[in-house]
Amino acid sequence: MANGSTYKQCGCRDQDGRLLRTRCPKLRRADGRSNTGHGRWYYQLGLPATLDGARRGPLRRGGLTSQDAADAEMNQAKELLSIAADDPAVLDQITDLITATVKNTKRLPVPEEVRRKVRTGQDLDSTLTLAEYLEQWLAGRKGLREGTRRSYRGHLDLYLTPHLGHIPLERLRVSDVDSLFEAIEEFNSLVAHARQSGDPALRAQVKGRRAVGAATKQRIRATLRAALSKAIKERRIDINVAALVELPSGRAPRPLVGSPERIAEWRRNHTIHVREQQDRKERLARLEPGMRHGTRINRLDAYIGAPRPSPVMVWTPELTRTFLHRARRHRLHPLYHLITFRGLRRGEACGLRWPDLDLDGGAVTVRWQITQLGSTTAQGKPKTDAGEARVSLDTTTIKVLRAHKARQNTERLAAGDTWTETDFVFTTETGRPLHPALVTEQFEQLAMEADLPPVRLHDLRHGAASILLAAGYDLKVVQEALRLSSITVAADTYTSLLPDLARQSAEDAAAIILNAAPHQRRSPGARAMAPLPADGPPGQEPAPAS
Repeated sequence: MANGSTYKQCGCRDQDGRLLRTRCPKLRRADGRSNTGHGRWYYQLGLPATLDGARRGPLRRGGLTSQDAADAEMNQAKELLSIAADDPAVLDQITDLITATVKNTKRLPVPEEVRRKVRTGQDLDSTLTLAEYLEQWLAGRKGLREGTRRSYRGHLDLYLTPHLGHIPLERLRVSDVDSLFEAIEEFNSLVAHARQSGDPALRAQVKGRRAVGAATKQRIRATLRAALSKAIKERRIDINVAALVELPSGRAPRPLVGSPERIAEWRRNHTIHVREQQDRKERLARLEPGMRHGTRINRLDAYIGAPRPSPVMVWTPELTRTFLHRARRHRLHPLYHLITFRGLRRGEACGLRWPDLDLDGGAVTVRWQITQLGSTTAQGKPKTDAGEARVSLDTTTIKVLRAHKARQNTERLAAGDTWTETDFVFTTETGRPLHPALVTEQFEQLAMEADLPPVRLHDLRHGAASILLAAGYDLKVVQEALRLSSITVAADTYTSLLPDLARQSAEDAAAIILNAAPHQRRSPGARAMAPLPADGPPGQEPAPAS
């Protein structure tokens, strides 16, 4: 153990101008006790020689207010040296670390951090930042599905690295992670303000970006938590701070059928929302007459932004038919038709390729998807193993896709040299893959033009499930048709649709009886039975058969 001692000194000088240091008479009172009001405490600790035997000067530190503080810091230095145990090489590295850290930061290294680095074989001279560790962690995840890897990459690039990447891994705190989600909330406010303002410059700042919802926040935290769990196993850190952060529940809201009552509720909310946005525009124009705010609201933003009975709404078959009728005049109608009838995800429809489409056999094999990461896109495998499956096609959908193929050939000829051959079923007018955000924006525009209550494009997939349920198929069929990973997922997502569909099933069952053909008795003189009246009073005799 290194030898050390504490002492007190001051900056007083004698008559010749020389520093008195420890010899100053004011350092002690008349009774010999230390004078707490004069001088500062210091310590001196001998450091071990280098590996080649060269002597090191002692560690001298001071300016402390009490002897206890000097003893505590000296003991901290001794603790650092004791970490090496009997390993001369480690002792030499720790000693160099002590002298370099004191010189650069005027502080001693943190013993726990040094102990952890020694234990895990890390370089004592470097500090691993969270960004560096996250890259190492993701690179080490060899068995990830490509879709999961893209999701992790998006969380790192868009959120974790920009906000937390500079922080040393071992110094990441709960408050740091809290600040990340506070920054995300500020970004959400910016997105909302940009869309409401109509200012082209503001809208350009958030182009291709959407507000981050509760479910996405949960997934961002889950990514960080998974990385930190690995760091704990590697004994780099002791606490997973991501697990201690509280967030709103990320449970997805259950889909609700767009009943007449719910549609009426949305139309009332939409009227109020439009009026509020209009009043806000006019107020800004009055307060800042020199600014080009304009007084006209963006119809599409107002259409999407009005509160809905539930974030996840499902059109009835009648409303769905109205949308498809309006979309028939648009070149992306076959894409929306396919999603509506067979429940493909947006990315799966965008990533569909002609070799995977068997129109003669009436099936499509879902092998690819195009996903959106901010303003960029990535191509990869479907979301789950269940997602990569063969999906049967109805005759109407086959007819729509055949007509689309002929139309695409016409576009190819019209584009000439500007056409890019990609094998994608749904493309731009020059053959390039569709950006998923463009598909969503066009869907919203068409729904608004059809005067329908707004739903998300993904809700067409939920609508496909509701139609199967309404047709009398059970959740197992829904799971297989929509390629869900388990029937539990189907039950968790779609049981909320059953009460709305149960009323219709009761009506359908009653209709079978009321509309049944009358039974004809063959006995002589028997009178034929007329159909039961659908809405006649109870007990009324049916009219005689003519």
